[in-house]
Amino acid sequence: MLMHTHEARLDALRKELAKRGLNGFVIPISDEHMSEYVGEYAQRLAWLTGFGGSAGSAAVLAGEFSGKGAAMFTDGRYTVQVRDQVSGELYDYEDVPATSPAKWLAANAPQGAKIGYDAWLHGIDWAEDAEALFAKRGITLVPVDSNPIDTVWQDRPAPSAALAVPHDDKFAGRSSADKRAEIADWLKREGYDATVITALDSVAWLLNMRGADVANTPVALSYVVAHADGTAELFIAPEKVSPELSQHLGNAVKVRDRADFLPTLGSLSGKTVAVDPKHAVAGIFYALQAGGAKLVRDADPAVLPKAIKTPAEQQGHRDAQARDGAAVTRFLRWLSVEAPKGELDELGAAAKLREFRGQSAALRDTSFDTISAAAGHAALPHYKVDEDSNITIPPSSIFLCDSGGQYDDGTTDITRTVWVGPGQPSAEMIDRNTRVLKGHIELALAVFPDGTSGGALDALARMHLWAGGVDYGHGTGHGVGSYLSVHEGPQRISKPGGAFPGTETPLREGMILSNEPGYYKAGEYGIRIENLILTVAADIAQSEGQYLGFETLTFVPLDRRLVDKTMLTPREIAWWNDYHAQVRAILAPQLDGDDLAWLEAECAPL
Repeated sequence: MLMHTHEARLDALRKELAKRGLNGFVIPISDEHMSEYVGEYAQRLAWLTGFGGSAGSAAVLAGEFSGKGAAMFTDGRYTVQVRDQVSGELYDYEDVPATSPAKWLAANAPQGAKIGYDAWLHGIDWAEDAEALFAKRGITLVPVDSNPIDTVWQDRPAPSAALAVPHDDKFAGRSSADKRAEIADWLKREGYDATVITALDSVAWLLNMRGADVANTPVALSYVVAHADGTAELFIAPEKVSPELSQHLGNAVKVRDRADFLPTLGSLSGKTVAVDPKHAVAGIFYALQAGGAKLVRDADPAVLPKAIKTPAEQQGHRDAQARDGAAVTRFLRWLSVEAPKGELDELGAAAKLREFRGQSAALRDTSFDTISAAAGHAALPHYKVDEDSNITIPPSSIFLCDSGGQYDDGTTDITRTVWVGPGQPSAEMIDRNTRVLKGHIELALAVFPDGTSGGALDALARMHLWAGGVDYGHGTGHGVGSYLSVHEGPQRISKPGGAFPGTETPLREGMILSNEPGYYKAGEYGIRIENLILTVAADIAQSEGQYLGFETLTFVPLDRRLVDKTMLTPREIAWWNDYHAQVRAILAPQLDGDDLAWLEAECAPL
């Protein structure tokens, strides 16, 4: 019998844990590749609790316990959402990083308890830290043979059976053979025999392969073992491999059944094998150790070269952005007409934007679920509209739309904040938006020595907000892939020492990031201005050393009704006018009629 309530599902999980002699269990949002976005088959936390965010976890106690015996763990991005979606009668709400599932279990589980976890969903660092913490309390961390949620989730979807397909070298700018040779050179320099590539976007990049197994991210469920001789083994379900892919991979890549992956790890006895603890689950480490491999923890060698875009990828991004910019501009013109009528809702706006993007035959998918946020919802940086949360966009209010597209030649990510008439925005709204704009411009125009980290640049985007006594709680910029993940490491622009990795990574020529400062007034409105930027060499006369700067890639008009020109310096006004002249030059040839007339008006000098 199917269980239709989260209470029944929680009860079924507790009974299953009791059968296995476990006193508790930890449920993350994760898959066997530690992906940011996971397939439906891996949405265990959502099935159990109802939580629909992209980052969070739960801990559940079974048997005798005090209180609710279960807790949800989310960071500040999901404080409101988790309370809307997860029953407070079943779960305590816990804030990360103030606490964690391991800390909560150490404090609430009885002495001598056995806490289960799925070693194929957690990283090795998490497992070792939890094990050490539990040992102080006489608690044992137990890797389960099979996930107990899968036992009680009777209608669990199967993993995607979509075909994996070649990604043309003309888009990648490098062949897979060239990339594998680079990895092989690294292995030989370090004295390693092989490395296990587990991150789905790293596998896709290394083999110039794409898939459709995860919503919004064109990857295929697979692993690679790359060897020092330049060969590689791809572990993937056989039904996903087409003749075209086999031909594309060539003889140097041996295609093997995904079911062979675990036995292969166990057969590497005596081999020195590098594995990245940030991207590989604990189960991989345990399998290699059990098989007698000499295990070395080292960074995924695909991550940095993947982040440094080839000239072909850079041009592909420009082409994709131009195409995407025209679609977003058509949407904004349409929105300016329809939203003031008071009949358009958030879901309708998101659907219309998808329709405009879909007019291009090059569109493959959206790059994430569109954040279509009206009024107070715009104050939630990671708001996700659904049938339950959907509201009508109120006239005389701010509307924020954060969206992106996946194209063969690039991945886009853009946020525009607009005023929905009639009337005028408040003085506070204009002040806050102008401060966000000033920070955006400051970062766009930044020039800095080669080797500077993203963390060192973050304050540029915040300085004008700080001067007004306000700030925002998310990072300023994340890396972006090339027809891959919209959130790509290792680079990041964020406050140093924050919760997100990558702030200390030096920025390199060819890296693409977002530039997205914001401001959020809880329950009222939110503002974010986001363009993508390419790290380029800066042309400075008589510079002492190499300097870098940014090339803006995203071209869509900004809402002039939310700008106080008197707050802008001549340098900032020049940036605004130059930017909008480029917007007009790039987009005008793609538009006509009312869309072109609207563009011309929006791109007039400030």
